[in-house]
This record gives sequence, structure tokens and C-alpha cells, in this order.
Amino acid sequence: MIPPIVADTGGLLRALACTAGGKPSFPEYQEVLTSTSLVIVPALVLAEVDYFLRDKRPVMRKLVAEIFDPETRYDYEPPIPLDMIRALEIDARFKELNLGLVDGMVAAVAERRRVYRVLTTDRRDFGVIRIGPRFTRAIELLP
Repeated sequence: MIPPIVADTGGLLRALACTAGGKPSFPEYQEVLTSTSLVIVPALVLAEVDYFLRDKRPVMRKLVAEIFDPETRYDYEPPIPLDMIRALEIDARFKELNLGLVDGMVAAVAERRRVYRVLTTDRRDFGVIRIGPRFTRAIELLP
């Protein structure tokens, strides 16, 4: 079992994606999701996932049920003011990336929770971002 991760929107969507036959479309993403000890899902990520799954309501309902089931590996992370402020600071620090609030929040939650592994498809942005008090800590990108 791998240590806890923070889920970004693209990583979570790929981990959930299945073919018409029910097989994982991106098995490497699903493997990370199912083999980690804890999946931290920031609230803004869940909102963004909901947008992308608007035509797949049963999938979204299942995901929400799993996230809020205490028996699963999911941990829903509601937004707190300090994370919002930090997300905006990270966005400003790396302004050339045009991160936005959701990616900034993923980085802020990772920083506060000291979980430096992110399930993401966004290797360009998260590969550049540094977090921590002096912006020196790299994020490990999964898969």
C-alpha cells in the first residue's frame, strides 16, 4: 500500500474512467487510487469532477457515496480560509502557470496535510510548483 495522496481533478477522472466493457481506461491511475492508504479529495476538486461528470450522474453519485463512506480510503477536505489564502498565494507565486484556484487548492491542501504525492494528469503545472514555507518542496506526481 502506498502512502496517502491528494487527488487532482484530472487524476481522479482518469482513475474512475472505464471502457464500455467496464475495464479501466487508465489502469495506472486506477491502480494508484486503489492501492493508496488514503485519498484526500479537496472540495473544489469534487466540484470540478462533478462538472465533468454532468452526463454521468450514476458515476458521480457513486463517487460521492464512496467519499463520504467512513469505510473507504477517501477523505473529503472541505475548504478552509487558510487554504484559500494559500491557494491564491501559490497561484500568484507561479503566475506564469495560470494555475487557478482548484490547482492552487490542491497544492495548499498537500502542503498543510504534508502529503506531497498528487494523483494528476497535469504534469506541466504540478511538476513546476513548489510548496512549503519557502516554496522549496517538490510534489511527487502520480502515476
